[in-house]
Amino acid sequence: MFRFILISIVLIYCMLSAGAQPVPAGDENIPYLMTFGHLADTHWGDDDFSQTFFFKLPKEYTDPFYIRVWDPDCGGEVDELNGVFNTRTTFEVFGGNDCHSPDDAKGIDPVGDYKSGNLLASKAFADDPRYDNAWYTFGPFNPTEGEWIEYWQGYVFKIIVEGVDGDDGNMYRFYLSTDADNNRDVEGGNAFAYEYSFRMHNNPNEVSHIYPFVDDRAISVKQMNWDWDNDGIIRIVSVARKGQLSKVSGDNEWAEDEFQILEGEKNTSLDLQLHKRKSEPLVRNNNVVINVRNQYNEVMPFFVIPIGGVPKYKYSIGVTKKSN
Repeated sequence: MFRFILISIVLIYCMLSAGAQPVPAGDENIPYLMTFGHLADTHWGDDDFSQTFFFKLPKEYTDPFYIRVWDPDCGGEVDELNGVFNTRTTFEVFGGNDCHSPDDAKGIDPVGDYKSGNLLASKAFADDPRYDNAWYTFGPFNPTEGEWIEYWQGYVFKIIVEGVDGDDGNMYRFYLSTDADNNRDVEGGNAFAYEYSFRMHNNPNEVSHIYPFVDDRAISVKQMNWDWDNDGIIRIVSVARKGQLSKVSGDNEWAEDEFQILEGEKNTSLDLQLHKRKSEPLVRNNNVVINVRNQYNEVMPFFVIPIGGVPKYKYSIGVTKKSN
């Protein structure tokens, strides 16, 4: 019982002390989030033309806050052109008591009641130079407009991005801010998703990371990825795992890989390291999707700032001393 209480205290402390504001965060080293127009072919890298992110505000934070979007339009130098820019993308912010709790809200497909909660703000963007390489700000919002999650000791909000028309790729980022006009951190804030749709680096020397959180119920984990184009490897690092290789998908297909949770990995984050292929031909503008599930087929959250910090392999964990 004492050990359980101690783990819970440490876990809550780590959650409250996380200081994540940009999405993707610096430690993730991911260039952009990605959503294509729903008329695009899925071989461009987007399996369902929808992405959902959640923002957590700690209970200690009581001031108004803002959700800022960088480059929300689809046109210009960073977005992916398919012929001519004809894509329209919607951004919708939700709060309320059912913002996060329904299973559909945490699902990886835009089906059922995935737009649960109260719609607080929305805007559609097409090819608009006003928002190219510029910020658009949603808010202000009151933290108590979100859904209170006791386990995380915070209020949660949801933003859903969808390509409702066209066939181009919209590349963008978020920032959780205390200021409407500048990126100023919300102390103790964090962001997470249950499925990540994003752009890989073109530079093969860059390594990206995502950090799924392993709770104390997890016995095994299944990693699933879409349209990786065989572009390198996924290496899994944890406090008990030095660098296990995991499967990557080819073009326009899913790949999956299941592995057991080791002693010491529960109530910590995994580090899924995304290494690009360095041999010719190099894959450019590779857009991919990834999710992680436990043995109950429940999707696991990726926190942009990993709970408990970036995991580092500890040689002593998982090493059993032989008796003479």
